[in-house]
Amino acid sequence: LVAQVLRFWPEWLWLKRTVDSGEYGQLVALNIRRVISMPDWSKIGGNFGEAVGQVDLSAYKRYGVYDDLLADADVDMLDICLPTPMHADAVVKALEAGKHVQCEKPIALTVADADRMIAAAKANGRHFTVGQVIRLWPEWSFVKQALDDGRFGQLVALNIRRVISKPAWSADLATNLGFNGGPLIDLHIHDVDFILYLLGKPKRLLCTGKHVGRIVTYISVAFDYGDEARIVSAQVGMASTKARPFQHSFEVYFENATLSHTVGTEPEGLDAAQGQSGSQVLTIYHDDGTASQPDLPPGDGFGYELQHAVDCVNNHTPSPIIGAQSARESLAMVHLETEAVLGSGVVEVG
Repeated sequence: LVAQVLRFWPEWLWLKRTVDSGEYGQLVALNIRRVISMPDWSKIGGNFGEAVGQVDLSAYKRYGVYDDLLADADVDMLDICLPTPMHADAVVKALEAGKHVQCEKPIALTVADADRMIAAAKANGRHFTVGQVIRLWPEWSFVKQALDDGRFGQLVALNIRRVISKPAWSADLATNLGFNGGPLIDLHIHDVDFILYLLGKPKRLLCTGKHVGRIVTYISVAFDYGDEARIVSAQVGMASTKARPFQHSFEVYFENATLSHTVGTEPEGLDAAQGQSGSQVLTIYHDDGTASQPDLPPGDGFGYELQHAVDCVNNHTPSPIIGAQSARESLAMVHLETEAVLGSGVVEVG
């Protein structure tokens, strides 16, 4: 007998089962890398932001096997940044090894997996937070503060839009829409999560959308809170052209002010300063006809999210902002939207 142990390693077994089942289509390429101290990430990108390039990791511990990382007593907390289908097993394993865990969004592909992860955190007494980062993004956090303190009066209406092009930076996402759950689980979960953070659960969802099989590629949804005093809606999906691979925005209508903000990835040659770009810094349009732009904390939500998760561990307090249970509720809501699009268009939330 020869100990070819990788054949029995959980992550590699998952890969073998996936290839054999054809769940994500035919295997077209496989790349196995050894741990190196100077990786070149210049070709790794996403729908916004710049590629990182070469990064010197020689000053940091590096692990070729996940179990070696989990066995390191100097490691208190992990940030799980794996593809979404791998979140559940990786998180549960880390929690059972006694590590606190911050997991990038979405928490998982299924509510059952989310419940399994949350149960593992409780059973092992570990902190488990999920990167629903919009809650900590300065512009979006400003909306939450304004709603809570009532500085602009009552909320009248809210509309959120998040649209991408077909991902040119990922063959998996471009050709296999279900790999990461599709645009609703990967994108729209941000907006659902923020709406639940602001207003709690609606009474029902009214949805229309486009879908390929069971994967919704574009949705327009109204969140019905059972009153006409506040109208809440969102449009999200994969519908844009390559010239604008990413765009998200909100308009919030209070009694005494309108808040507007847009971020988009624009092609070269469009100058925001000359009004050629669709992007807009957070602007408050006041009832007296004037406009202003609030001073916001520097940086983006990613840094605030990670610092908050670390602070929760250091202070031995559960997160009131990005706890795993709220991420689970957002995932469940997105699944209800899918059922609405595939069904009558209306679903009761309960």
